[in-house]
Amino acid sequence: MYQMFNIIKRAKNYFLPPVMPPDKHTDKKLDKDICRNIDSIKLLFHNSSDLTVKNMSLKLNGARIHIAVLTMEGLVDKETLAASITNPISDYRNDNYSGEDLLQLLESDIITISDHTRTETLFDLSQKLMSGFACILVNGYSCAVAAGLQGFAFRGVEEPDTEAVAKGSKEGFAEPLRVNISLIRRRFKNPDLKFETMTIGSVSQTDVCICYLIGTVSEDILNEVRSRLKKADLSTLFGSGYLTSYLEDKGSLLFSGVGTTERPDTACAKLSEGRILIIVDGTPNVLYVPHLMAENFQTFDDYTNRPYFAFGARLLKYISFILSVFLPGLYVATATFNPELFPGQLLTKTAESISQTPFSVFTEVFLFTGIYEIMREAGLRLPKTLGHAVSIIGGLVIGDTAVNSGFIGAPTLMIVALTVICSYVIPDLYAPVSILRTFFLIVGGIWGVWGIILLFCILLVELCSKESFGIPFTAPIAPFDLFCQRDVVFLADRKTLSHKDITVQEI
Repeated sequence: MYQMFNIIKRAKNYFLPPVMPPDKHTDKKLDKDICRNIDSIKLLFHNSSDLTVKNMSLKLNGARIHIAVLTMEGLVDKETLAASITNPISDYRNDNYSGEDLLQLLESDIITISDHTRTETLFDLSQKLMSGFACILVNGYSCAVAAGLQGFAFRGVEEPDTEAVAKGSKEGFAEPLRVNISLIRRRFKNPDLKFETMTIGSVSQTDVCICYLIGTVSEDILNEVRSRLKKADLSTLFGSGYLTSYLEDKGSLLFSGVGTTERPDTACAKLSEGRILIIVDGTPNVLYVPHLMAENFQTFDDYTNRPYFAFGARLLKYISFILSVFLPGLYVATATFNPELFPGQLLTKTAESISQTPFSVFTEVFLFTGIYEIMREAGLRLPKTLGHAVSIIGGLVIGDTAVNSGFIGAPTLMIVALTVICSYVIPDLYAPVSILRTFFLIVGGIWGVWGIILLFCILLVELCSKESFGIPFTAPIAPFDLFCQRDVVFLADRKTLSHKDITVQEI
């Protein structure tokens, strides 16, 4: 009977929707009794040890008014808290108090901090506390004064590792949202620059900021970004990459229509082109949309060097991208199905190398490419002190020893090494390049050059059909715009670029 009861109970729970417990983050109003408010806040935080409550009294006409200052340990600057709030309250005395609003008296005459606001609900009060505010409760008032005293520890503004430049600013985004906003505002002294803040994550309650330039941004794209962010039903948000899948257009598999940057100057340049920034609190990577394919081959150094040098650098990037995707597949396809395409001396060396190794060309390239990916992952995850050991093992043991022992051929080692070096020229495209390289390698080993040509046509169709918020991903190359070619492969000088500005929605 007991087992039957459990089976019926489980069946009921399976077919009927679960009864969710009441959400503790309600819009419950604060009480006039300060003791009840303190008890409610402690209950909300489950008496967490980092919640501090400092009980004080304000001397007015010989009477003492009960005041409580609430903070979260480690999120406020204690020196500023003492100088701006606790000391002024302790030292204040007014024997001619006429009975006006005590909260108004606190804001105007007692506390010296300028960043303050009022909160009336328990949820707003908890959000302020967890954002580094000091909340002041006064007995007899059903609202609190929240003063911004953020003083939590964070990494300083440093040069970004992935977007280092020879000329230009050495500042990169940090983790705190307010710091990143200030880095953009300091460079863009324009009242049309607007920041919109929202909260995403039902559990983490992470602040997310949308940044755009009024008059330059497309209203249609802006409304679409807002709509997609509101549909982000995340419980936790600890990185900007969490939002990428919500901002992507449908059908985006390999190449992303959402760009990332760690540089404030690059972010400001994107704003001037009509793009929208998405800044997530706690991450130094800022997202921007729309993002086009050609932007992966552009760096900030292009605009600080002479145009002819920038043209050469971009041309090398396009060549490196082509080599990193097609070179292993073409080598395998040619060596397996069309060896007559090799020059005479190269054919002799390749044939001699293949005859001395126990594997086919396809197996050699595929195996050594996989070994390199393993070494790369090990180098990324290992501590820096052990990174040299990985380099020594990779260079001496896997490289030189494998060739001398006849495990792999020297041409294969050179092809894979050249492919890997070329893939690092465009670091933003490393992930899609790795996948495409594998596909072209497999197709080249099975169907030869004709299979590579067929797969290339499929890739070209997929790229040309992809859009990022209604903007063609391959623009301005396809559809072709002659005027916009001044900043694709060839880069015109700054004087020419300044004649007419084009926003991304006009491409």
